[in-house]
Amino acid sequence: MEYIRHTTDFEVSEDTAVSLGKFDGIHRGHKRLLEYLKEKKKKGLKTVIFTFDIPPKWRLNAPYEGKLLTTNEEKAQVFAEHGIDYLIECPFTPEIMQMEAEGFVEFLVRRLHVKSFAVGADFRFGHNRRGDGRLLKEMSGQFGYGLEVVDKLREDGKEISSTYIRGELLAGRLAKANGLLGYPYFVQGTVVHGKEIGGAVLGIPTVNLVPQEEKLLPPFGVYLTRTAVYGDLGKTLEGVYGGITNVGRKPTVSGQNPVGVETHLLEFNQQIYGRKIRVEFLKMVRQEKRFGSLDELKGQMQRDVGYAREVWGGGNDLSNTL
Repeated sequence: MEYIRHTTDFEVSEDTAVSLGKFDGIHRGHKRLLEYLKEKKKKGLKTVIFTFDIPPKWRLNAPYEGKLLTTNEEKAQVFAEHGIDYLIECPFTPEIMQMEAEGFVEFLVRRLHVKSFAVGADFRFGHNRRGDGRLLKEMSGQFGYGLEVVDKLREDGKEISSTYIRGELLAGRLAKANGLLGYPYFVQGTVVHGKEIGGAVLGIPTVNLVPQEEKLLPPFGVYLTRTAVYGDLGKTLEGVYGGITNVGRKPTVSGQNPVGVETHLLEFNQQIYGRKIRVEFLKMVRQEKRFGSLDELKGQMQRDVGYAREVWGGGNDLSNTL
């Protein structure tokens, strides 16, 4: 996949099928758009996801304190896995922000050689959000592209949306959030050095991530997780391992600890600092708490790891389960 970002001066020379949107979470509703693009790819069109580098609300309604289900880096990984040909992450500049809806359509059609658009029924674009599926339909005759407007997918009487999923996740209803997404919620990033307390002091080595500030984390606690470990360049999947993960500030450990994601991988003893991993959250085991001593913490961590071993059967490579 070609990942185009940090510029509004982009162009794709081949004929394309383009889907537009925020794609926060890339949930089950978004999958319908991706399936449409896959069908167009079979007919010879290059597939394009067009999105902005930040949610427009962050600029239009600042300050906006919402967190993202998927960061830009995570989106790029997921779209590549779905076989998308081009991901265009357009800067939401003042010029783009002020562009009228008709001008925005012409801008995309000419820059991307669009032969087909796919959008959600609630998608809005252009200055004052005046553009929608109806306008795209009206302009299709002028520019000769096809159009698919995909209705919202519903569950339990509600539209599946990023807002719905975000609320379920924040409420600690992980199973529901994962069901709406269609896959386990995850955090992806580069392994960093921690304080070495897990391995050196407690005898339970961990790999540590510092999530991006805009990433929404599940409630602080301990989770049953599955972790994908990638090669040095961050593209080749080397293995998938069962484990147990703490999300939070490690309140038993003295000092001001930043929010982190700390994972013990079963039957895994490699040094992978600087490598990319993806931690998938499957089930909450317990809430994070402050223990009276490191010995108490160690005892609880050993019980947590024991539980994970029971579930995973020793933590063998789980690549074929993804």
